[in-house]
Amino acid sequence: MRYFLHLAYDGTQYHGWQIQPGMSTVQQELDRRLSQVLRQPVYCLGSGRTDSGVHASHQVAHFDADLPESLDLPTLLYRLNRALPPDIRVQAVHPVPATAHARFDATARTYQYHVRLVPDPFSPAHTLYLDRAPDVEAMNEAAAHLVGAHDFTSFSKVKGSEKHYRCHCYEAGWHRVPGGLVFQIRANRFVRGMVRLVVGTLLDVGRGKLTPAQYGEVLHSLQRVHASGAAAAQGLFLCRVEYPAELVAGVALPVGLPYFAAG
Repeated sequence: MRYFLHLAYDGTQYHGWQIQPGMSTVQQELDRRLSQVLRQPVYCLGSGRTDSGVHASHQVAHFDADLPESLDLPTLLYRLNRALPPDIRVQAVHPVPATAHARFDATARTYQYHVRLVPDPFSPAHTLYLDRAPDVEAMNEAAAHLVGAHDFTSFSKVKGSEKHYRCHCYEAGWHRVPGGLVFQIRANRFVRGMVRLVVGTLLDVGRGKLTPAQYGEVLHSLQRVHASGAAAAQGLFLCRVEYPAELVAGVALPVGLPYFAAG
């Protein structure tokens, strides 16, 4: 039987989502605890990878397992959260067809990057602090270049494993929130390191180092060397993964970070 598992995690203590030899990762911890609770080897496959130090308020993974008749899904959810460390929480588990795939069936993903403009001793692990407010209007003018279908080679880590770098970006923009800013970007897929490079270069627009038009030139140059440095990992959250309605029908999906409707 195949199941979708919806979870959230604080990525501060982990070297990203994907299992890596000798490294503590979210996938490794989830597989270990699921195998422990179900008393059988279990391997989870996520909707996508998050880098070291990056968080998720809504990640989705699928796994295959034979649940004993005595174990219903609410009990599995309870036992799994008891077994997991407190910085990883499973929010929902539900059955899906045997062909359902957490990665390939996802229709869209949304990331948010959180910037703090007011000093706050409680937020350093989850936001980037800026001591000077950037030009939000200029950054949004630049971000408009991202919307549409583009090759994002300029905003991808070099030597990635991607077969192609084309993504369809549905929305990209900065939103003012109390004490800071949130950048939200939604697309059908993301290439490795894309959001942090997009944000790092947008922040250079906000600082006046690049014009919005030059930002568009960076995107279309297809040259990684033209982009700025990547924004720090701690401000980034995977906050929404979307699927066809039939895969999540009747499921009480978790509420992650506040979502800013496009437009």
